[in-house]
Amino acid sequence: MPGSHGSLTKAGKVKQQTPKIRRTGVNSRKKKPPRMRFRDLYIQRVEKGEYAGQRESIGAKRASYKR
Repeated sequence: MPGSHGSLTKAGKVKQQTPKIRRTGVNSRKKKPPRMRFRDLYIQRVEKGEYAGQRESIGAKRASYKR
């Protein structure tokens, strides 16, 4: 196989040239890994019995049936 598809001296050239853009709005906070996020959701739902959204949401209604 003659040659290669680009020299290693040019590796990372484009990434270095692109300007760094700061995160804004919804993406400004870094997300937790899924394992930690689901653990927090479990604690909130099962252990504390709190459900997100309105009081008339399906999850909140199901929680009220169990009590």
